[in-house]
Amino acid sequence: MSEITNGNRGRLGVLAFGDSITNGGGELQWGVALQSWALWVARGLGLPFTNYAVDGARAADVLESQIPAFEACTAHPEGRYELGCLYIGVNDVRAPEWEPAAFERSFRAGLQLLRERCAVVLTATAPSDLGLPPAGAKVQELNAVVERVAAELEVRVIDLRGFRARNLVMADRVHPTALGQVAIAERALAVLEAAGLRTRVHPSSLVSFETSARGRLHADATYVLRSARNRLRARLIRLAAGRG
Repeated sequence: MSEITNGNRGRLGVLAFGDSITNGGGELQWGVALQSWALWVARGLGLPFTNYAVDGARAADVLESQIPAFEACTAHPEGRYELGCLYIGVNDVRAPEWEPAAFERSFRAGLQLLRERCAVVLTATAPSDLGLPPAGAKVQELNAVVERVAAELEVRVIDLRGFRARNLVMADRVHPTALGQVAIAERALAVLEAAGLRTRVHPSSLVSFETSARGRLHADATYVLRSARNRLRARLIRLAAGRG
């Protein structure tokens, strides 16, 4: 019998830390609500969900704010969870002062806490073409840290390096759409199957929507407009920084 099914009685479900991607929330997509990928994972596993992710968070914020908030607010200080989720680094790597060593220290500490509390721990790499202006080669540095530390701590990893497409990622090339969150959850559940966590229902089966030619045209036009605005903003940022 696997670790996840042996003696898991009384465990508290899914515990999540991270930034806005894990916090969730935002505009509807074809009538589908934008919910956290980690919440979709919890629903897919049939487990309760506890989320301390905060919009705009960096790895240091997980240690300085989110974990202390969890420790102060939890009704079960000694509680154990079936699954711990930490997806962080997108805001770190897009900052001008990106420091891989500082990120690693905070990231490692966050994963270690989850390893102490959870039977299985899950993290994720970042998309390679992240952001406008593009984060560029820094994303490779981020992902190298994520994969190395995860391997050392026996943490499962969702590979999102190739995660893209207009219907999955917003025009800022950072935030997943409502359907993008579902797609991340489906990838996560596939990874978790190997850890002994059985998917009880696929998130993609829980959403339904219909499109129309007019609606698709409107969505495409909105995306193009937002993308152009984001590219212009990125260009102005580069000019202000003297990078041309």
